[in-house]
Amino acid sequence: MPRQYRKLATSKDLNRLMTRYYATRRVLAKIKPLAWVTSGAPVEILEAMGIITLYPENYGALCGAQRVATPLCEKAEAQGFSQDLCSYARTHIGSILDKKQAPMGGLPRPDLLVVCNNICGTVLKWFQTVSQIYNVPLFLLDTPYLHEEESPPDDGSPYIPPHTVQYVAEQLQELIAWLTHHTGRKLKQKKFLKVLELSNEAVRLWREIRELCQARPSPLNAPDLFINMAPIVVLRGTKEAVDFYRKLKSEVEGRVERGEGAILVEERYRLLWDNIAIWPRLFHLFKLFTARGACFVVDTYTNAWSLAVDMADPIEGLARTYTSVYINRSIQARAALMVDMIERFQVDGVVFHSNRSCKPYSLGQYDLQRIVGERTGVPGLILEADMCDTRAYAEDVLRTRIEAFLELLAAQ
Repeated sequence: MPRQYRKLATSKDLNRLMTRYYATRRVLAKIKPLAWVTSGAPVEILEAMGIITLYPENYGALCGAQRVATPLCEKAEAQGFSQDLCSYARTHIGSILDKKQAPMGGLPRPDLLVVCNNICGTVLKWFQTVSQIYNVPLFLLDTPYLHEEESPPDDGSPYIPPHTVQYVAEQLQELIAWLTHHTGRKLKQKKFLKVLELSNEAVRLWREIRELCQARPSPLNAPDLFINMAPIVVLRGTKEAVDFYRKLKSEVEGRVERGEGAILVEERYRLLWDNIAIWPRLFHLFKLFTARGACFVVDTYTNAWSLAVDMADPIEGLARTYTSVYINRSIQARAALMVDMIERFQVDGVVFHSNRSCKPYSLGQYDLQRIVGERTGVPGLILEADMCDTRAYAEDVLRTRIEAFLELLAAQ
């Protein structure tokens, strides 16, 4: 099959950046405290305190992309961990149990663990297991689920009850005190504000890059977004993230000015993707769409890192931002966001990845398909797979469903 993709020149910069990220943390962990954190944790606080951070979820995605996640999952399952558990968790635990098979020999030993349950409840039990393995302290930031009705789509910000904001803000103060107790490091206000400014700048650039995909043809496809989201997850609050996204934005703007699309064939259909990427089959899966001129111009997954922190009251701003992540919100709010995306990005169809591993993200997708379809008239397709575990990936079944879906779009 001929190449269907327009490769980004900044992919080399991304590779260098992420290689350096893992390499330097292995070195810095010998002289500074190292915390393993969840993707939805308020990393700006740790960054400002000079605490090194690593993300087992990001490492799980890396293992998935390198196609070593399934054997690592099997290592964890051999020790009694159920195959029904999150494949990120099983992959990471497997990498601890078998460092020889794990990329880079696994992650360096943590001194601290910081968990935020705004993404799911599994992370708590997962990190509790890690805490027991390494005998290191664990902090849980509890963010109540937002049961609000749909909010206006102009900025996507939900209504958060004042008592919820206060509850999370007080925990953030407890986190700062806990980190000081275990590391001896203090949070300096000047450094904290600088980190927040850098975090907000990277978020702003990432949001603007994603918004450029409203152009026809779209300058980026979902795999581009999935791969280039790494710095906004693991390097928020750093100059490195800001510098990278400035360069990426410049390249994407150039594509828009020249009328260059992400895919090399004519863009016939514009699609929306819901849920985490299928990392082991990332480009392989999307070739089934691009071969027919279908481009994923927007998604809910990478949108999760598009919320800035209100600098007027940094602690309260962090409380609001980290409580309002996409999968911590109601089905009504998610539907409103998807409808807004469909309208702004002129979407022709929605593909829902019913992700075996991520129940909080996947539960409710049939309701979302119905609600969004009724409001927009846009058809939806649900694909059952897993973000890392290839045993839950049935190529022939997915191919048949995708072909039928694209035929439906062609007939409209």
